[in-house]
Amino acid sequence: MLTENLIYGISIFVLAVLIDMIIGEVPNKIHPVIYMGKLITKLKNYLPKTKFSGLLIVLTVSLTFFMITFIILFLTSYVNIYLYIILASIIFSTTFSIKLLIESVLDIKHDLEHDINKARKDVSYLVSRNTDTLSESRIVSAAIETLTENITDSVIAPLFYTAIIILLPYGMTLAIPIAMLYRCSNTMDAMLGYETDELKEIGYVPAKLDDILNYIPARISGVIVVISSLLHKYDYKQSWDVMRKFARKTPSPNSGYTMAATAGALDIILIKENVYQLGYGKSELTGNKIVDAVKITKTTSLIFIILVIMIYFILLIIFGG
Repeated sequence: MLTENLIYGISIFVLAVLIDMIIGEVPNKIHPVIYMGKLITKLKNYLPKTKFSGLLIVLTVSLTFFMITFIILFLTSYVNIYLYIILASIIFSTTFSIKLLIESVLDIKHDLEHDINKARKDVSYLVSRNTDTLSESRIVSAAIETLTENITDSVIAPLFYTAIIILLPYGMTLAIPIAMLYRCSNTMDAMLGYETDELKEIGYVPAKLDDILNYIPARISGVIVVISSLLHKYDYKQSWDVMRKFARKTPSPNSGYTMAATAGALDIILIKENVYQLGYGKSELTGNKIVDAVKITKTTSLIFIILVIMIYFILLIIFGG
């Protein structure tokens, strides 16, 4: 059973990553995150703004998308194994996002070179702060912050949980639905996890769940960012030092690890006004720093994917031989 899971796991992992990197996101009409957002919005508008309502939203959204994913893949597995692998790979690819994440911040760099107002507008779609008067350096900072924070949220964490679940009994049945559960948690946190009067209570449970689920992946991601810095000949020693000293200075217990490690590697300071300041670098924040951060993000993602596949192959040799 484990050998079979490993073979299918490697196939689905590789195919899903290729789908994301080559094709990108599936159309909005069939993208589960779009429907997650619609369900979360309806429940938020209908329920009173209490912590119990937040718990109800977590249970309703999570169970809905877990069961839909489980049923689709369970039935498909009885039709044809190759169809199952293809469909599982497509669904799995919707739970993480590498291509779109990178393209979004590179678009901001392009905008900065031509129209700073367009850059301000585009970065406003990625961050929660007011971007109307941001300077070039603050726009670059915001872009790098959202890019590197999402190394954990949008890449490593869903891959991490899927990679583990595949190794367990009934892993191939549960792995993709579990990845969908993580995407539900991350989407709920993104929509509800803010300290505003409207969302403070109802967003409490979604935010805490997201904190718990990202705790281990965030720290793994931070370490791999340091390794990526070494491979790209950035300042990996400062990357480690800044991560160690500044990672816990963000409101989130997790987001600071990849942001701080990147700030140290690129010798920059990432600033969100009146919230945090990460690093003590002296380099100027220009559009080229976005390109450098993209290199780190790509390499960090690739290292983790290669590590998972290598571990799978080693286990396959051990238990398949």
